[in-house]
Amino acid sequence: MKFTYNWLKDFVDITISPQALADKLTMAGIEIVSLEKAGSDFVFEAEITSNRPDWLSVIGIAREVGAITGKKVHGSQLTVHRTTKDSKDSGLSIVIEDKKDCPLYTARIIRGVRVGASPAWLKERLELIGCRSVNNIVDITNYIMFTRGQPLHAFDLDKLNSDTIGVRRARAAETLITIDGQQLRLDPDILVITDGGKPAAIAGVMGGKDTEVTAATQNILLEAAVFNPVVVRQGRRKLGIQSESSYRFERGVDAGNVDFISAQATKMIVELAGGTLVLHKASALLHLKEKKVSLGMDRAKNILKMDTLSTPRVKQILQSLGFTAKAIKKNIFAVTVPSWREDVRLEADCIEEIARIAGYDHIPTTLPSIIPQFNYDHKRELVSRIKSMLAGLGLNEVITYSLVPHDWLADFNPQQLPPIEIANPLSREQEVLRTTLIPSLLKCVAYNLNQKREHVALFEIADVFFGQGTAGPKEELRMGIALCGAKALWAGQGRVHDTSSMLHAKGIVEVLFQRLGIEKNAYKFIPQGDRVVVSVKDKEIGLLLKPERGILERLDIKNKEVFTAEISLDKLFADVRLKQHFTPFSRFPGISRDISLVVKEDVPASRLIDIITANAAPLLEEAEVSDYYKGKQVESGFKGVTVTCRYSSSARTLTDTEINSLHAVVIGELEKQLQAKIR
Repeated sequence: MKFTYNWLKDFVDITISPQALADKLTMAGIEIVSLEKAGSDFVFEAEITSNRPDWLSVIGIAREVGAITGKKVHGSQLTVHRTTKDSKDSGLSIVIEDKKDCPLYTARIIRGVRVGASPAWLKERLELIGCRSVNNIVDITNYIMFTRGQPLHAFDLDKLNSDTIGVRRARAAETLITIDGQQLRLDPDILVITDGGKPAAIAGVMGGKDTEVTAATQNILLEAAVFNPVVVRQGRRKLGIQSESSYRFERGVDAGNVDFISAQATKMIVELAGGTLVLHKASALLHLKEKKVSLGMDRAKNILKMDTLSTPRVKQILQSLGFTAKAIKKNIFAVTVPSWREDVRLEADCIEEIARIAGYDHIPTTLPSIIPQFNYDHKRELVSRIKSMLAGLGLNEVITYSLVPHDWLADFNPQQLPPIEIANPLSREQEVLRTTLIPSLLKCVAYNLNQKREHVALFEIADVFFGQGTAGPKEELRMGIALCGAKALWAGQGRVHDTSSMLHAKGIVEVLFQRLGIEKNAYKFIPQGDRVVVSVKDKEIGLLLKPERGILERLDIKNKEVFTAEISLDKLFADVRLKQHFTPFSRFPGISRDISLVVKEDVPASRLIDIITANAAPLLEEAEVSDYYKGKQVESGFKGVTVTCRYSSSARTLTDTEINSLHAVVIGELEKQLQAKIR
């Protein structure tokens, strides 16, 4: 909604600057989003909320300005322009098909008008707010609409084919050419104004080309009406057109002042374009029920807590906004709501009006009297932590649909868990609820590869679902990971590429376990053919998997290897220990010893670490694999492994003698238990 500073001054004596006025209006609820100087005037643009259609007019803004500044608003009362009787037009009839669609339709006939250019002041005022000047008749209807908030429409009376104006729903396949030249196909969802049965305008939206006012027009019929906001919006959206008129009708017009506003427009037309008003006719007189709201002063003061809020001040605020307040009991008023304030229905609405005008900044700041209840969700907190960990490890989160094609699950359901099928799927892509996250992640990998991504590292945390069993449908929270391609790294003097592998997936899972407080000896990675089973405390919780080439081809992944991991978080959470214990560093230097040995290829590294840890305690601080080798120097079926052991004590400096003897015990146990050969 745009309006100008000088336009407002037609109705209220403003003594503050435009900038100060913009601030005050914003604080009162009319957000001024821009203020620009235009010659000797200033143009305001306001963001109007949908519940305040009265602010879609200059007079509506002027009422607010008067209330805020304490100035009296003048020119808000209208007088009816009386009709000169002319029997020639006495036969005009108005026929409304459904009173719910059009509760009121008024028509004024003005003969002998002279259509021409508008006076300079009217052109300038309209053009400042972005409305193009057409001619004096059209400009007057627009000026009144922007000033009073009531859309009007002028028909060329001589172009009407009958003495009957109708308001009805359009018939199927009817058409209309609008004043902007569009030929529209109508249907029964659209309300039209008819001339002898033929559509002449789209009610509340736009007039028709055949009856528009032109330079040759001499006699006009001026329409002012009330249309159903829902019907106007429905028709306007269906036709795909928008107008200033429909914008106001959709939000509701002031039904109590329609006839008076039409009279004001008639007065302007007679003054600026000549002519004589010869007929005024209405479909029916609206008997609007006066709306009253009970307002308790004690309740208002208790809610707002304003020390300066007195009974006279409350009455003055309400009266400045067009309300009337009459005392019916001690500290209780009957507030009469004006016709343009459809949004005021409750006592709370009146209290809000008082707060707006008195100033929200005068409401004291207080703490809430209740203590909010907070329920700690341990599971949600863990999921949030895991997402942060995975993001920190360089993975990107994806969110995919739970519904997938049935054939996606065939290659990733070794236990043949029954999926939950959709009775009436919308498409083949949404046949069942997924039992695994891996196919969805692979489709995301395929999409990223098609976008020329060299390295893809994705994760998703979501539920999977299983079909009916003895316990009914089951839902399980899982974490899925997918790695593909090579990541560029800078090392030494140049750039190298680190290609994704199963070890990368295993490493990510290991880091996650460590950060969740799961001890190293509690989890295991057990190879089983083309997959690796992940277990925690001998409980299987997930898999590491390299999907076969045929599966990847079916999911549109060409010439690339993908490595995946899927972990049941519901099973994992039982073993999570987030409490951390700090062990101070030893003040004494430690001693490192390497053990290089050859063992059978199927001996896991964790088995080596377990034996070393069991026999080197308590002086062993850490043992880790520092080298791994398979090649010509190692017999087939065996592998070379180097384990670095670090010994230390918090009480003293260790000697070579005691470390050598302890280290010899460790080597002896490795040879005994694993038939290891020391290199």
